[in-house]
Amino acid sequence: MKVGYKATAGAALLAMALTACGGGSGDKPKAESSQAVQQQAAELPGSTINPVAYEQVADGGVVKLGLSQWQEQWNYNQVNGTNASTDDVIEPLMPLIAIANDKAEVNNNPDYVTEWKMDAGSGKQVVTYKLNEKAAWSDGTPITYKDFVAQWKALNGENKKFQVSSTEGYERIASVEKGASDKEVVVTFAKNFPDWKNLFSPLYPVSTNDTPEHFNKGWIDKIPVTAGPFKVESMDQTAKTATLVRDDKWWGQKAKLDKVIFRAIDATAMIGAFANGEIDAVEIPANAADLKRAKEVPNVDIRKAAAPNWRHFTFNGSSEMLKDKSVRQAVVLGINREAIAQSDLKDMDWPIQLLNNHVYMNTQKGYVDNSGELGKYNPEKAKQLLDAAGWKMEGEYRKKDGKELNLRFIVPADLALSKQEGELTQAMLKEVGVKITVEPVPGDKFFDDFIIPGNFDLTPFSWLGTPFPLNGLSQIYKTPTSPENFGSNFPRIGTPELDKVIEQAGGEMDPAKAMELGNQADKLIWDEVHTLPIYQRPDIHAAKKTLANYGSFGYADKDWTKVGFTK
Repeated sequence: MKVGYKATAGAALLAMALTACGGGSGDKPKAESSQAVQQQAAELPGSTINPVAYEQVADGGVVKLGLSQWQEQWNYNQVNGTNASTDDVIEPLMPLIAIANDKAEVNNNPDYVTEWKMDAGSGKQVVTYKLNEKAAWSDGTPITYKDFVAQWKALNGENKKFQVSSTEGYERIASVEKGASDKEVVVTFAKNFPDWKNLFSPLYPVSTNDTPEHFNKGWIDKIPVTAGPFKVESMDQTAKTATLVRDDKWWGQKAKLDKVIFRAIDATAMIGAFANGEIDAVEIPANAADLKRAKEVPNVDIRKAAAPNWRHFTFNGSSEMLKDKSVRQAVVLGINREAIAQSDLKDMDWPIQLLNNHVYMNTQKGYVDNSGELGKYNPEKAKQLLDAAGWKMEGEYRKKDGKELNLRFIVPADLALSKQEGELTQAMLKEVGVKITVEPVPGDKFFDDFIIPGNFDLTPFSWLGTPFPLNGLSQIYKTPTSPENFGSNFPRIGTPELDKVIEQAGGEMDPAKAMELGNQADKLIWDEVHTLPIYQRPDIHAAKKTLANYGSFGYADKDWTKVGFTK
């Protein structure tokens, strides 16, 4: 279990001609098919990983996998590190004290925490962790309560110099203390936190959480310490390759694989690398051409699952052109989401339905369509709002005080899917007088140099979630505390009313009431036009048939000790 959401650019190439002219779509979903689509979504498996018993997995072997981008920052809890590529590499290396199955049920990971219990009998929520006596960092230092104390202090938001992606849960803690021994941790909460199982994963050592300097810079271009079934053999910055090998000091179940190699591969070359045998599995999030090609690879297995991942457009509410909420609302009304979803998901063997909630997925308990009028394509209303905001038509586009309403739509240069989404949006918004400039940027600079610093107006990417849907509220939608501390709120906007509901939802111990509060927050997020959901993102992988215990995990965590090849 990890920070509520991690970002990914999309890692997909869609080799398909534009089907829309302006706001239209050449192949819109039909209303009568909605029931069939819902049935299709309901039938998605929780996970598809070719599950094989540990004893039946061959000893040894090398698994080769692709990364959508090469990372500089390998501290997952730092704002530049909370993304899919960091997560992929650190999962076999760092402590995840909680593990989820594909039903989103979360339990303690006995390799690190042999027992945990929550007690609220004293009137305060207290969680006690008993740590595995054998658990230790790769430098020989035992994993103790000190690591928990340091992580709490780094992530609780009190010291603004720690550039964290989220303070969720940690800011509710009153104290983290030593229990009966160094291997017992007692966490006392100042405010209730029902999702306490999501804390301290991944756990980083006190040696790199003790100061902002170590936290922010100690993991740049290196992974200095580990505590998992694998360790780092090499990090090749030139070849953009991380090579992990089995760690003989690992105290848990021995990993089946000898080695795992992660290599950053351009999105346009990823499916080719799989077809050529350069990698053993590949994700295909929204790419009909790649899916077709993958199916043609000999001895391939297509694996899919329902996952808490979603495609969206993020609006930079702090940018000059979009700081007016009515303008953001106009832009939303001028975007035909159905046309974009149809274009992205056609021929993907995936239910084509709009996502109308920022908190809950279509396939998730709690899902309600809260989009209201803003969820409907309405270019005439968009024009009215822009007129009222003072943006008047002058020629093809609108102007105000001599400035043209020109929005920069930032996309990774190697993702044709993102570029196509930009071109569709460009054609749609031209009809209401809004100019869209699609600006491709280097894929490995997309987040670090553009999205995180706020150097954009609009941008498409995907959020990858966890079994804790409410955890993303504070991380993504809470009002930033300062220009330097915005968590993952890349639009840098929020409201006191939304903050209040987020605070209530984060502490509500009754699941039904928490769900109600989550949907209250969602309605406010829609009104604010912080993020525009498009669809629940496909979790589809192509893998070698012999690859065991790997593929589309849905809500589940990977068990890297079991990943390998069938005998």
